[in-house]
Amino acid sequence: MAVNLYDSAYELEKAVRESDEYKALKQAYDDVNADPSAKTMFENFRNIQMELQQKQMMGQDITQEEVEQAQKTVALVQQHEQISKLMEAEQRMSMMVAEMNKIIMKPLEELYGAAE
Repeated sequence: MAVNLYDSAYELEKAVRESDEYKALKQAYDDVNADPSAKTMFENFRNIQMELQQKQMMGQDITQEEVEQAQKTVALVQQHEQISKLMEAEQRMSMMVAEMNKIIMKPLEELYGAAE
């Protein structure tokens, strides 16, 4: 019997949406977006984060000033309770996705690992 991987992927998507981790992340995200000051602060944090990641991917140097600005922004957002909760929920979700990725990739790891 052939397995349709796409059907399984859509079932996994549904399971993710129904998971406690996703629900907590969505609630934390909604809470931050409902507070204008938290939303602005979080968007600023994300923009700085993305700018630095883009510079790294392009092989550009990140200045000491940029590093210090990023550190100040991180310290500021971590002090905001709603944003801190959102970042914790993001971390839990990220860990869950990483664990699922390990499970999904296990057959390929076994296949290529056996060839060595």
